[in-house]
Amino acid sequence: MSFPLFAAPGSVVFLDDDPDYLDMLQLLAPPAWPVRFFLRPDQCLQQIQRESADWEADVWAQQEVIDRWHRHGTPLIPQILRYWAEHGARRYGLTQVCVVDYSMPQTDGLQVLETLRDWPGAKVLLTGQADEQMAVQAFNRGLIAQFIPKQSPDIARQLVHTVAQLLASACQRQAALWRATLTPVQNALLRTPSIAQALARWVAVRNWVEYVVIGAPFGILGRDAQGVAGWLQLEPYSGLDELAELADGVGASAVAVDAIRRGQQLMAIELCQALGLTSTPLMAPAFAVGEDDSLLGAQFDVPTEVTHGFAQWLDAQPPRRTQN
Repeated sequence: MSFPLFAAPGSVVFLDDDPDYLDMLQLLAPPAWPVRFFLRPDQCLQQIQRESADWEADVWAQQEVIDRWHRHGTPLIPQILRYWAEHGARRYGLTQVCVVDYSMPQTDGLQVLETLRDWPGAKVLLTGQADEQMAVQAFNRGLIAQFIPKQSPDIARQLVHTVAQLLASACQRQAALWRATLTPVQNALLRTPSIAQALARWVAVRNWVEYVVIGAPFGILGRDAQGVAGWLQLEPYSGLDELAELADGVGASAVAVDAIRRGQQLMAIELCQALGLTSTPLMAPAFAVGEDDSLLGAQFDVPTEVTHGFAQWLDAQPPRRTQN
């Protein structure tokens, strides 16, 4: 298990030729999901294919952030905050998961998904009882991420659970970009199962709907649905002496330096430097991340202007309806 390096809200598309089934899905989908419902494959494909330029623009904006850091030493944190502010609303509408019924007149769900073979999102096939062997073959070929039998007695729970999991792991392409900011040691720590699980719980408790893991400085920059940002600083136990020396160099008290050295507190020196704060860097209580005594974390507020968040964007969306 590895903790995902990038997360962002995205939309879900459902395609089914049965309007009653789509009506049921409208009630079933959680309110926090941006969703679209289509009866006709051509309209569904047009919607997803229309997003291709926005997908590429979003990935390119992130790549430029990393390139500026790598080539010119431009700090990552203010760049990410600016990326969220300038590219926020458009990316929330990008479809991350497409759920398609297999049995439709004039075509079938696999033919629709074959058209989307190069699309970066996750594809789910709803199948009838006679279609399961075909669905297994499609899964083995990598054409679909999951298939769900429509006759399953717990279809509602299974569908919500499957889509939620795919939404949580839908940003693999972006995650690959941000991995370039990590050292091999940092990457290995994030792959430790107990650390990955602890970070996933921490992000969920903080209600962060989007975040980025970076290695310089090491931590997670995230924000909640209202657009309020925060920073989880991560510090290996092996780096405490170095952090204590840096704290001493910026004028921290002897008591504070000793608390850092003992792993009781962390100081957000690099966060404050990146944000251009000239006061003594912030300190916060440290806590163990995971179970193997290799990583500490500390939570810090990010003093920055709250920008347009996911909740505001979601509230502005039209009511759910089926596209005829």
